[in-house]
Amino acid sequence: MLNKKSAFAFVTSFVLAASLLSGCGSSKDSGASSAAEGTGTSSKQVEFSFYYSGSQNVDDLWKNLIPMFEEKNPDIKVKAVYVPSGTGAQPTYDRILAAKQSGKGSGDIDLFEDGLGVVTKGQKDDLWDNLSTDHIPNLNNVDQNTLNDVSNLAIPYRSSAVVLAYNSETVKDVPKTLDDVYEWIRSHPERFAYNDPSTGGAGSSFVTTSIYKFLPEDAIHNTDPSIESQWDQGFSLLKDLGKYMYGKGIYPKKNQGTLDLLTSGEVDMIPAWSDMVLDQLDKGQLPDTTKITQITPGFNGGPTYLMVPKLSEKKDAVYKFLDFVLSPEAQNVVVDKMHGFPGIKLTNMSQEVQDSFKGASEGFRSFNIGDLDKDINKRWQSEVAAQ
Repeated sequence: MLNKKSAFAFVTSFVLAASLLSGCGSSKDSGASSAAEGTGTSSKQVEFSFYYSGSQNVDDLWKNLIPMFEEKNPDIKVKAVYVPSGTGAQPTYDRILAAKQSGKGSGDIDLFEDGLGVVTKGQKDDLWDNLSTDHIPNLNNVDQNTLNDVSNLAIPYRSSAVVLAYNSETVKDVPKTLDDVYEWIRSHPERFAYNDPSTGGAGSSFVTTSIYKFLPEDAIHNTDPSIESQWDQGFSLLKDLGKYMYGKGIYPKKNQGTLDLLTSGEVDMIPAWSDMVLDQLDKGQLPDTTKITQITPGFNGGPTYLMVPKLSEKKDAVYKFLDFVLSPEAQNVVVDKMHGFPGIKLTNMSQEVQDSFKGASEGFRSFNIGDLDKDINKRWQSEVAAQ
């Protein structure tokens, strides 16, 4: 368990887990080509569209990084399109797929941020460009095993973990295992909350981790729908826990929804993204009595990825942007501003950052269940939320 002072040291304990558990050609327009080659000979500014989703801290991160890039590359303009968490990034994916199927390129979407499930789905639909060091030299800064996991179709530019966040003034018996969490929930009715899993990753992690608690360890990397027949015990557990939840079964919307309940004192414990908690602690948006801890086995977490639609016509400009994102300069912003884990190897970071990761140990687990999360959400709505 950690207080604010030791929070950064805590969050670094997950980065080695990410690296251990984890094991992008192009069409060119004249402006993009000159931008990528760094010749500066084109007087025409190239603009590409970047769609990303997440909580406010994700938007804040890109509002820091994009101006830094544009200042260094005045011939490239990044058109940032933010899709707030909970409104769903699915329409963006659907737009890219529909554009491909109708012969309309990438639907004016040149870069897309999302999780592993979308990387996997896009691989099946043949949407993503294969990324390589030929176009993005700083890919050499990324652990190759991590790139192999996604067949070089995406860049893991940052990582985070879902943890337990709790009020240290009221929670003295801090859970250490999943079973401890369930026992605490039952012993403290209505003092625990998790968000609707379809509206944010923290709630989704709690639900998925609970379901897969009863399955073989390697099931968290199984995308075969046949495994759904083994979900019954997990859903029975979630249904039973419902009456002990906040409001006897009220599930807030979005990751921020449960953080708001913790801030107001309406609950004492929630699952939350580590970067969100640490960011809000630094900004004074969460009480300084808020602490975070990881349990055993850990909640699922992992990288967030950047994908380049294969049919984008602005790929050379996008490559240059991605190369910047994977630079130590940009990755320091990820660590400092977002409290995220760097997407590049620690040896490429400053000595100060490297030192902060000394003694890191494994924490969260990476889940790869493909599109099965959609079926989890549907079943959760009908069997848990609707009871």
